Amino acid sequence: MSGGVAVHAAGLSLEGRHGPVYRGIDLDAPAGSLTALAGRTGSGRSSLLLTLAGRMRPTAGVLSVAGHTRPRAIRRVAALGLVDGVNDLERSLTVREHVHERSRGLFWNARSAGLAAAALERAGLDLSPDDRTLVRELDREQRVRLGVALALLDEPGLLALDNVDAGLPGDRRAALWTTLEDLAAQGLTIVASCTESPLPRTPPRPLDRPLDRPRPLDRPLDRPLPGTLHQTLHLHPPGPPEAGGASDEEEQR
Repeated sequence: MSGGVAVHAAGLSLEGRHGPVYRGIDLDAPAGSLTALAGRTGSGRSSLLLTLAGRMRPTAGVLSVAGHTRPRAIRRVAALGLVDGVNDLERSLTVREHVHERSRGLFWNARSAGLAAAALERAGLDLSPDDRTLVRELDREQRVRLGVALALLDEPGLLALDNVDAGLPGDRRAALWTTLEDLAAQGLTIVASCTESPLPRTPPRPLDRPLDRPRPLDRPLDRPLPGTLHQTLHLHPPGPPEAGGASDEEEQR
């Protein structure tokens, strides 16, 4: 199990073809922290999440993940949980097929089975690596948890996942946030986007502020409290929404 990595962003901005997607983002996430990016559709939260994970290139500002500043290097230490429209699960495949495909190594053996079982357990999904349930038969929460488990197989330092609370009732959202808090307590750095802040159910100290007005962060914790949310950052649409950004192919040219 890899340790978490620190994430630092200063003045991070992304301009799309029709205007700003997000701008002036300052973020400090220590290793082993959980950060929630809260905002409605059009606030740029998904694009920001993908930028932090090295999947989109910002047009301005500084981003460092584990000391890496190039998207390609960041991708080596960051893994995506479920991000709708980016790495959707194949609905016609089974849990077993997804796990086998994502597992490292050429051959499936006892070691890979053990690593997969541990990843599923850490993600809070009560299924075995050989489960033959089709993805289309899983509910939304199970799909999100499967996405987390598959990402854990990459042994990342940073886990990024989108729309954590989409389509889930309050008790299931709370259960999913608890799982993410547990993973952060184990040392993994997590950034997750959502539409509603999870802070009402989380008593420890938050770092709440709008992200469209650059200003210094409140004094961050030197180390997040084990098993607790470290900070929630609220995003507000900076202008006309735009889903554009540099693609992986453009980054490599």
